[in-house]
Amino acid sequence: MGNEGIRWGISPIGWRNDDMPELGAEHSLGHVLSDMAVAGFEGTEIGGFFPEPEVLKRELELRGLGVAGQWFSSYLIRDGFERVEEAFRWHCARLAALRADVAVVSEQTHSVQGLPLGVFDHKPQFTPDEWDTLVEGLHRLGAIANEYGLMLVYHPHLGTGVQTRGEIDLLMRRTDPERVHLLYDTGHLFASDEDVLTVLALHGDRIRHVHFKDVRRDVLAVCRQKRHPFLKCVLEGIFTVPGDGCIDFVPVFRTLRELGYQGWIVIEAEQDPARAHPLEYALKAKRYIDARLLSACAIATKN
Repeated sequence: MGNEGIRWGISPIGWRNDDMPELGAEHSLGHVLSDMAVAGFEGTEIGGFFPEPEVLKRELELRGLGVAGQWFSSYLIRDGFERVEEAFRWHCARLAALRADVAVVSEQTHSVQGLPLGVFDHKPQFTPDEWDTLVEGLHRLGAIANEYGLMLVYHPHLGTGVQTRGEIDLLMRRTDPERVHLLYDTGHLFASDEDVLTVLALHGDRIRHVHFKDVRRDVLAVCRQKRHPFLKCVLEGIFTVPGDGCIDFVPVFRTLRELGYQGWIVIEAEQDPARAHPLEYALKAKRYIDARLLSACAIATKN
């Protein structure tokens, strides 16, 4: 499935959800990793239920899987850099032991993504002073990531202070491109602004990690109307794998290739595994990648 420097991965969140541990708790590590390999993916991101690197490395090697990175919740604004630093160094050391490429960072100060509040009408806004604190802290965390051979990629996320295109623009303008990179997540971009191509056009040179996540437009509309919290949106099925929602990934993938993107593209579609069989949806994503994305890119190259 590789394509000129692109590695295709899939997130374990379709099997087990870190924010709602009861979802998919019956799926063991071996089950999850074996499903990923069966579906034809090259790697994964680290889930909260994954074991220490010494144990995990063997399980990955047995299935020919690599590691892209792992989420880190930063609280730079609430706690200050000094309190975040130790946890982030530990995080980076584990990723380096697994030969990962990126540390995924999302600022969670004031976040409502885990609260029983409507995610679309209670989105936090950072003050100018809070932006200053965030930018300075991210620069320092980015330098630490570089010490471990990693890139810090910032993850804009629904229900947080960096979500919209305007907030992404501000973050990119104010941060050093050598220390702070961008995670491009189609699902959160579309659910926020119903647009995925503008950020790609404006900040493609900053993208060092990609999440391909599709959106069910009808579910998005209901979630907005009923003012659902983020986790309720997930349970209702707002997200799905590419090819099963409303986003056309062909121009997205083509633009990434034109920009010379190299790195991981991770399929990430948090759903209730009782309603969306994880292996079935992993295979559905792979078929879409092979039949639509890679073939479209091949045709464009020939022409």
